[in-house]
Amino acid sequence: MKKTMFTLAALGAAASLHAQEVSIYGVADAAVEHLSNAPTGGITRVPGLTGSVPSRLGFRGTEDLGGGLKAVFTLEMGFGVDNGTLNQGGRAFGRQAFVGISSPYGTVSLGRQYSMLFWSQLDADILGPNMYGSASLDSYLPNARVDNSIAWRGTFSGLTLGATYSLGRDVANAGPTPAGTNCAGESGTDTRACRQWSVLAKYDTQRWGVSAAVDEIRGGAGAFAGLTSSAMTDRRSTLAGWTKFDALKLGAGLIQRRNGASATTPRSDLWYLGAAYNVTPQFVVDGELFRLKVRNSADGAKLWAVRGTYALSKRTAVYATAGRINNDGALALSVSNAAAGGAPLAGGSQTGIGVGIRHTF
Repeated sequence: MKKTMFTLAALGAAASLHAQEVSIYGVADAAVEHLSNAPTGGITRVPGLTGSVPSRLGFRGTEDLGGGLKAVFTLEMGFGVDNGTLNQGGRAFGRQAFVGISSPYGTVSLGRQYSMLFWSQLDADILGPNMYGSASLDSYLPNARVDNSIAWRGTFSGLTLGATYSLGRDVANAGPTPAGTNCAGESGTDTRACRQWSVLAKYDTQRWGVSAAVDEIRGGAGAFAGLTSSAMTDRRSTLAGWTKFDALKLGAGLIQRRNGASATTPRSDLWYLGAAYNVTPQFVVDGELFRLKVRNSADGAKLWAVRGTYALSKRTAVYATAGRINNDGALALSVSNAAAGGAPLAGGSQTGIGVGIRHTF
């Protein structure tokens, strides 16, 4: 009898382990870069925010609940390889922290998670979070995550639909930076403060895809980036697409922004066009052109960036990247989004070069 009970207990434990799958994953990416034309001269540094991609450590799990349902969770932290500190405003799991239920009708999740703006750019923005790229012109793009959010996203025969709604989009006070904008929300005295919503429609085939998304964040008392009132909003609307021709991939998009924190020139357009080419199975060359224009203003910027990546193995690669930005009007954006500081003077230009190594696990 005891042997039978022990056998049944062992089988039950094995079934439980089989039903629940947990994985540990991550990226360690470190680079050295040199920037020209900073206010104090040229800068050489090991940046902590990104190289070719941001470094991270994550835990992801699923449990089969039966009937087509699964419990899911993700806990993911971002860190700087340069000094080992946590990014995203010092959050323990600042990149993602959510739990949810997955079904044939999509996944509903609660916690800190990506806005639908992130998913809309994932395939079209060729360089993505590279140290020289779209984040140099709009620092919200790699930080399109929201606290206290409810999200739904599902894919149905190539069509992906999704939405998020946050009751308090950003509780971290780490600014003024996009890593923490001091807008906690969830207030009984101002129920609109620090809310956020986003929606996504995306269609993909093996050869091409298109996406459209809208992301709106609302201000609150004491919030950074000028959104100090719940009557103010900052909205980004995007249309993007990509296509593949054997070893060549092309991507393009437009992000239109209406920033209520700017009373005189709230509207701007960010255009981009990029390409990636597999020279060999191990060597990829990619690059992008960007143009930011603030409407009814002399402010704007043009940026180009290129990168070459060589895979030493399935998990390890080395890369070299370069970029240049030309600011117009009163803008003083740095070519690099890999670390804070180092921007040129207003209307100035800047060149950056970087080399690094990336390991995934």
